[in-house]
Amino acid sequence: MCGIFGYTGRKEAQPLIIQGLKHLEYRGYDSSGVAIQNGLYSIAFEKTRGKIKNLEEALRRHPLGGHTAIGHTRWATHGTPNQLNAHPHLDNENKIAVVHNGIIENYAHLKEKLKKSGARFRSETDTEVIVHLIAKYYRDDLESAVRRALKDIRGTYAIAVICSKEPGRIVAAKLDSPLVVGIGDKENFLASDVSALLEHTNQVIFVENGDLIVINRDSVKLTNLSGRPVHRPSVKVDWNVAQAKKGGFPHFMIKEIFEQPGIVTAILRERIRNAKIHFDELKITASEFKKIKKIVVIACGTAYHAGLVGKYILEAFADIPVGVDTSSEFRYRNPKVGKDTLVIAISQSGETADTLAGLREAKAKGALTLVICNVLASSLSREAGGVIYTHAGPEIAVASTKAYTAQLALLYLLGFYFAGIFKTLPNSKMRKLLKEFFQIPSKMQRILELYKREETEWAKNAHDFNKRYHAQLEKYFSTDPLKRKRSPNGFFLYLGRGINFPNALEGALKLKEIAYIPAEGYPAGEMKHGPIALIDENPWVICIAPASGTYEKMISNIQEIKARGGIIIPIITEGDNQMRKLNPLYSIEIPRCSELFSPLVTVLPLQLIAYCAAREFGEDIDQPRNLAKSVTVE
Repeated sequence: MCGIFGYTGRKEAQPLIIQGLKHLEYRGYDSSGVAIQNGLYSIAFEKTRGKIKNLEEALRRHPLGGHTAIGHTRWATHGTPNQLNAHPHLDNENKIAVVHNGIIENYAHLKEKLKKSGARFRSETDTEVIVHLIAKYYRDDLESAVRRALKDIRGTYAIAVICSKEPGRIVAAKLDSPLVVGIGDKENFLASDVSALLEHTNQVIFVENGDLIVINRDSVKLTNLSGRPVHRPSVKVDWNVAQAKKGGFPHFMIKEIFEQPGIVTAILRERIRNAKIHFDELKITASEFKKIKKIVVIACGTAYHAGLVGKYILEAFADIPVGVDTSSEFRYRNPKVGKDTLVIAISQSGETADTLAGLREAKAKGALTLVICNVLASSLSREAGGVIYTHAGPEIAVASTKAYTAQLALLYLLGFYFAGIFKTLPNSKMRKLLKEFFQIPSKMQRILELYKREETEWAKNAHDFNKRYHAQLEKYFSTDPLKRKRSPNGFFLYLGRGINFPNALEGALKLKEIAYIPAEGYPAGEMKHGPIALIDENPWVICIAPASGTYEKMISNIQEIKARGGIIIPIITEGDNQMRKLNPLYSIEIPRCSELFSPLVTVLPLQLIAYCAAREFGEDIDQPRNLAKSVTVE
């Protein structure tokens, strides 16, 4: 999730670019760079790996003068995080510079064509094809060259371009990656989000998909890719910088919850080309995969729950046995893995100590190893035999949300990939499933839109629980610490069946993590083997009950809860009248989808329930007590 900042005006651009990039640091990055029109008919630039302070130090030694510049913080997706792959990228004559957020899906094809026409590539990135395309089409009109280049590109982008022959001008464009223009007094700005602009202006234009923008010191012109003028009103933003970094949301967690449909869409667009699954960074061949007889998934916390969903997916698609272990237990039980085993390690950070130790144990026993993680060049990705990156962007909130759905999305795609290798799904069935998969993000988006419309009702329900729960606390917790012998009866029980059972665990974990409410996830069929003893009028029971092959069984479980006075909150498929007849406290409806893909949809209400409860309690949602984002100790 890279950051772009651009400036054109009367002031020296270099310090403004550095300050703008610092406001974008929270988005995550592994390198940074700046390109400036220096008035010498070429582009001056500097790029460094690591923190922005490294770029500052380089510019202190070799300052760059000029009044028009673009800067970038890079979160690596194609190519390792090093100085060569950092942005900006320049053409072979150093006349044109580009910074880019997004993914160019057809970069490999374009790169080969450009090489044949004489372009010399310096990096491993997909972005570099953009600058060479623009240089190819440049005929003393940067706007026209950018427009022609973008018509050749398939993928997502926010780009900013400068050319030494057109001083004082920045050309930019957007498709499915954020971009905002800041309007100043005889100066204008460009950034990935509002937070980087508010130090200079609160008058902004939010760029829309398909827009191409030409920014000069005194003007901003917007057109579409066909050259037709478009009008985007400038708006006054009343946020402060902290609010802006959260996109106007009150917390990073809710911002990241709302990013999930877009992340799943981006994963599908990046990985599926011509009805085939592509893992360009994988490094493990199909012939190596064909030797495996079983799969073991190791992970911790939320990633472990993703692995449990992955078990259902991989067994259904690849027809191969899958075991799932918590990483902290895997290495201590002499796991029976070997050359016929694929061990998949899942970790958001790629640095989870227990998972790293488990991976090393698997390698020592000769297993084939694969990592699914979010951070390029992390310890896990360096040590594994193969890696697949989620490309979900940095996750700021400690409680994981978007990393979880990104992991699920890749596990589905890995299932399809294995089905192609092992020939376990007919092509017609695979095409049908992929078609449905592409519809899932819109169903996720519908839930979030419903939440926005009914946020007051969600808050009311959280408030009702808050009052009830605190009454339990007062009843069962004496002020005398010696008498604190039992927990309050008020708690949450999460029930699910089949592929949605792991989401019951995940929902309970989220509530514990950020609201500090006792909660437990259980397979609904196991309720009568113990948890039913806790059911009376106190616990709230969240039942994940979409249309499925076990729906009737779930109805029976809910009737058992109701008979004992339990408070029921079912997550149901829209139009489910049978569940409504059970008169739950309230129900949460989700769009209809197949049972197979339902975890991507049912998890959203679970995340929102935890968020609303924590907000009602006034807890520190983004940084809950005693927890760390990356657990690097065992």
